[in-house]
Amino acid sequence: MKTQKIKKRNILFTDHTPWGWDLNCHLILGNQYNYIIDTGLGSLSTAPIKDFIKDDNKPMIVINTHYHWDHIWGNGSFENCTIISHKLCREMIESNWEDMMKTSQQFIRGDTTQCLPNMTFENELYFPEDQIRIMYTPGHTVDSISVLDEAEKVLHVGDNVGDSLEQLIPSLKVEKEVYMNTLLKYRELDFDTCVSGHNIILDKSVIEKIINMI
Repeated sequence: MKTQKIKKRNILFTDHTPWGWDLNCHLILGNQYNYIIDTGLGSLSTAPIKDFIKDDNKPMIVINTHYHWDHIWGNGSFENCTIISHKLCREMIESNWEDMMKTSQQFIRGDTTQCLPNMTFENELYFPEDQIRIMYTPGHTVDSISVLDEAEKVLHVGDNVGDSLEQLIPSLKVEKEVYMNTLLKYRELDFDTCVSGHNIILDKSVIEKIINMI
């Protein structure tokens, strides 16, 4: 797994999986909390993150950007932590868990157990002490959320940006108009660095590129 320092308090953990695609988990070292955005494929995805902050005693907040298995299978590594998602995400993890386990279990890395988000929201959450804003941004899925580090101007968009430079528009489970509204929301945010679930680190210009492509 590759560990990359994006900025002073933003660290990206990229798993170059055996199946030919990359998977990003994102750590933000806050003042009051450490924030872990997505937990990957199981305990082997989360182990490098836990090791990285093993001497940091701040409580952890886990954020699931959406319900898909490659973003939530490591939740069990943080069963005693606050796990945040959109309210739809919790419902969709619970209702789709068995099917995801049956159809995609070959992708599990280490151990996985169902560990549902224990804090949900509808529109937005804000942690002022850390300048972390969590927003509902449907697109790739109806439950998709994004995380803005206002202090370092880093936006994590989950899978709302496609998996490669050649395919910047993701598969969409909402109407294009809904996704466009999310892109326009991104355009108004103050950030210069864009992190997503599978792509390389990009800058804000990627949002305008996607808008023009649509």
